[in-house]
Amino acid sequence: MSIFMYTLLSVVIVSLISLIGTFTLSINKRVLDRSIFFLVSLAVGALFGDAIVHLIPEAFASFENTTTPALFIIIGIFTFFILEKFLHWHHCHGNHDSDCDVVRPLGRLILFSDGVHNFLDGAIIAAAYLVSIEVGIATTFAIILHEIPQEIGDFGVLIHSGYTRARALFVNFLSALVAILGAGFVFLLGDMSQDVTPALIALAAGSFLYIAGSDLVPELQKTSDVKKSALQFIAIIIGVGLVLMV
Repeated sequence: MSIFMYTLLSVVIVSLISLIGTFTLSINKRVLDRSIFFLVSLAVGALFGDAIVHLIPEAFASFENTTTPALFIIIGIFTFFILEKFLHWHHCHGNHDSDCDVVRPLGRLILFSDGVHNFLDGAIIAAAYLVSIEVGIATTFAIILHEIPQEIGDFGVLIHSGYTRARALFVNFLSALVAILGAGFVFLLGDMSQDVTPALIALAAGSFLYIAGSDLVPELQKTSDVKKSALQFIAIIIGVGLVLMV
């Protein structure tokens, strides 16, 4: 199977995760809370693992001057900070309004910011596959683990903003499909993609570090329960381990 087909399949799978809200409708709230708790922990390990084990070493190996990839990593961190700060982008992993920091007028704004995020996801996946199939799979896996709790949160945000369940699923899915445009953009660059790919890989590493450290870890720190904390740590280790296995 060609790199293009690997990329297309990965992006489509990531986009389909936006429909996960459908399955949350029939799940017991208590079970859903526990599932999100585990998935967020798993995502932390996968994001940190992919960034540190795969993306950062690849980025530094692609540049003669080590300052350049370091700057792109920092730019990736700052880019997502700006999105979250000025677009009111909040990765909601809870099921209570107090966890989501959401007001009704932000429904469309969240869709827009998610569209930007999804475009970057598609570009990042394509760039990762251009490095190697292994790096592409690892990156896709990390994005999937992050997207599941985020999409569940986005679905709740849209419902809270006044969308019907059917419309919330539909518009969220359209926003997710923007990832295909991001992947297509990288492939349209053709030979130029060889020059752009290392920068995108470094940007991806920065974004993964920011999402895991700024959005996900604080969610895990909301509990001080010893048993839950131990399960969090185990799930994080599993997330790192799964990335190492790719």
